Amino acid sequence: MARLNIKLIKSVIGAKPNQRKTVEALGLRKIGQMTEKKDTPQIRGMIETVKHLVEVEEI
Repeated sequence: MARLNIKLIKSVIGAKPNQRKTVEALGLRKIGQMTEKKDTPQIRGMIETVKHLVEVEEI
């Protein structure tokens, strides 16, 4: 199964509460922090919710 590198590139200040919780659920706290997740439909949906705050790279 493919993996995704997800990097927080913008602050969650000013983001909607559900977007803040989604970023936290992805395991991201600070700008520039990266996390690696499995490529599942659930993760893809979370990324779609915060696509303006994160950068995604397939590995």
